[in-house]
Order: sequence, then C-alpha cells, then structure tokens
Amino acid sequence: MLRTASLVIGLLSLPLAASAAGCRLALVLAMDVSSSVDATEDTLQRKGLAAALISDSVRKAFFASDLPVALAVYEWSGRYNQEMVLDWLMIDSQAALLTAAETVAASSRSHNDFPTAMGYALGYGANLFERAPQCLSKKLDMAGDGQNNEGFGPQLAYAEFPFDDVTVNGLVVNAADFEAEVGLISFYQGEVLHGPGAFMVIANGFDDYERAMKIKLEREVAPPAIGALPQQENAG
Repeated sequence: MLRTASLVIGLLSLPLAASAAGCRLALVLAMDVSSSVDATEDTLQRKGLAAALISDSVRKAFFASDLPVALAVYEWSGRYNQEMVLDWLMIDSQAALLTAAETVAASSRSHNDFPTAMGYALGYGANLFERAPQCLSKKLDMAGDGQNNEGFGPQLAYAEFPFDDVTVNGLVVNAADFEAEVGLISFYQGEVLHGPGAFMVIANGFDDYERAMKIKLEREVAPPAIGALPQQENAG
C-alpha cells in the first residue's frame, strides 16, 4: 500500500515539474570566428543562420508546441575571445524569432585573428546555461571549420564544466582539403558530440551553411517524439 501511494505521488509530480519550466528547450548556438574563417565566410555564416531561423520549416518547428524555446547565440575563437551575439531571448512569437534573426544578420565579428580554442568556447557556453530561463532541456550547438588547436579540448571541458544535463550537437563546415575534412568529421564524432541524442550536420563549405543550419535547427527545436531512442549520428 505504501509503495503504491509513493508511485502515485511520483507520477502526479511529473506534470508539476514540467509545468514549472518556462520553456521546452534552452538552445545556445556557437559560431566560429577563428582566424581560419575569413570575412566572406563569416558573412555567409551570419546570413545563413539568420535565414535558417526564419525559414518555413524551422519556424514551424519553433512553434510546434505551446512551450517556447529560449535562444542565445555567441561567437568564439581564442581562449578569451567569446562574445554574445544574441543574449537569451524567449522565442514565443513570430516577432521574437524575426528579432533574433535580424540581430544575428546585423552583427559583426568581434575577433578575426585568434586560434580555435574549443574547450574554452564550450566552457563559456556551459556558463550561459547558469543564467538561462528554466527549460525542460538544454542543447549547445558548436559550429566550426577546424579542430581545437589552443588550450584544453572538449573532453576536458565536459569533465570540468556543468554539462551533465546538456546535449552538445555540431555543425561541421568541411575544409577544402579532403584529408582535413575527414579529420574534422572524426574530431567532432569522437570529441565534440556529447549527451543523449547528440548529432552533427555537415556543411560543404560556408556556401552550404544555410542549408545545413536549416536541417540542424529544425531537428533541434522540434518537440521530442515520444518513444524516440537517443543516439549519436550524422546528418546532412
């Protein structure tokens, strides 16, 4: 009898816990502005992200649930070179989503001559969740065209920063050289993807950034399908 009562109380508490959250997802997008990304490529990624945010398929995914998505965007490069592009914004209306897209499109890079310190970038992203709205889940998306080449790497970041309840996905921007592409994809697979259901999308250069971002965002912000099995995989 006591065991049954405890089970009932536990089940009743689940809707209360869910309703206490102000949104279904806190999503952080991280853009690579290291020295390997030139001015033209940086413009392509900003315009590509902005266009992807307001594309039909992504807009539908954002508003497929009554619970909204909280969104933040930052750029990263060297150890101490991370800057906010869009601070936390609750995407609870078409106007809010348009504001997010316009903010990204109108932004300009803060740094252009620093290396790729992904561990530091991940740590910065983890700290953003400390002041995020209360949401049912947390995802951080690392976009980049190169492997970590300064400071500690992703695995140490996952061990030292609060990532227990954060899923890290990736957007890999393929390099021009085939060998570099293979190495970068393997790096993301083995070092960057983190947490249940983590996945990555591959863009064939920055010209393909918008297409890849659409695929990734649609999948990230869509309400989770009940019974879906979490797994790591590639897309795009």
